[in-house]
Amino acid sequence: MPEAKSKSLSTLALQKFKKNFWGVLSFYFIVLCAIIAILAYVLAPDNSQNANQMHLSIHSKPPGFSVKMLTIPSQETTTQSLFDKLFFGEKNTDTEIPIEHYSLKKDVLKVSPYSEGEIKGVTKEIKLEAFPDHMTPNEIVDTYITSQTFILGTDKYGRDLLSRMLVGIRISFSIGFVAVLISLLLGISLGAMAGYFGGKIDAAIMWLINVTWSIPTLLLVIAITLALGKGFWQVFIAVGLTMWVEVARVVRGQVLSVKQMQYVTAARALGFTNLRIITKHILPNSLAPVIVISAANFAGAILIESGLSFLGIGAQPPMPSWGAMIKDHYSYIILGKAYLAIIPGLAIMSLVMAFMLIGNALRDALDVKG
Repeated sequence: MPEAKSKSLSTLALQKFKKNFWGVLSFYFIVLCAIIAILAYVLAPDNSQNANQMHLSIHSKPPGFSVKMLTIPSQETTTQSLFDKLFFGEKNTDTEIPIEHYSLKKDVLKVSPYSEGEIKGVTKEIKLEAFPDHMTPNEIVDTYITSQTFILGTDKYGRDLLSRMLVGIRISFSIGFVAVLISLLLGISLGAMAGYFGGKIDAAIMWLINVTWSIPTLLLVIAITLALGKGFWQVFIAVGLTMWVEVARVVRGQVLSVKQMQYVTAARALGFTNLRIITKHILPNSLAPVIVISAANFAGAILIESGLSFLGIGAQPPMPSWGAMIKDHYSYIILGKAYLAIIPGLAIMSLVMAFMLIGNALRDALDVKG
């Protein structure tokens, strides 16, 4: 009977969630973002590592900008597995040059590098020996000179903004998952111990919670980051170590109420261990609010990471981060190229809003008594 009731409550919660338009829309949006994060280098026009192919001559170009691109193949040979290319990008050692004009003369390819205004770049002569021997001059032109369009334009270093945005979504998702995982492990463990055992254990854990709670989150994250050093994983750990407090408080409150139930008393009478009572009987009936908090914490982690990257102590260059993109380009807002800061800002806002909306939808759906 309890199992059937549990299934009916789960079904009821799922049905209520499906009726929430914004919750379902947010769920599909988050799933789409997760797929993009996994396939970032497959979808990105610039699939080099960290989408870091720079072309300073075409910096800060508007969305839809097109230019002819000459690729000079590298003499170095790099071997990469398919898995490595898919998840970490391609080790691209080729040289790319944006050009305006080109011409073929005997064994030389003459190109005019792209330049703005009335100043014309110095014509460069590239010997055809730099290209594979078996190719004719016309084949070289067709293969190595292509028209490249930057859908979202280029940043101040001439990098493809769309590629940087696609790869940057990985940072946001990674920080969310790792931070929420750390906060759940710490919060549920400490909260359950405080609520179940009470006494001095509860007092000690509550003292730790109150001390951590009293320190501003951003300052605590900065302190932990400076102690551990700048870097990718350090930020994950720092954010996770600051987000467990709310989880612990909620779990403690839930455990305090659930441990008074008759089935917990029966479990004690049967001689079950405290660990089994907590993990098998109390926690499964206490996790509904934790699920809602996890969605909010996911959004909070994304915001904190963006703030840290904006301050320069988050993900370090050349790793793309939406917060770092805003930092690099916020001054462009008054220079008529506000999109360079607005695009990553809108991306952060939309992803955070999706997690907040799905959190609200889960709160309504899991309130099955209503």
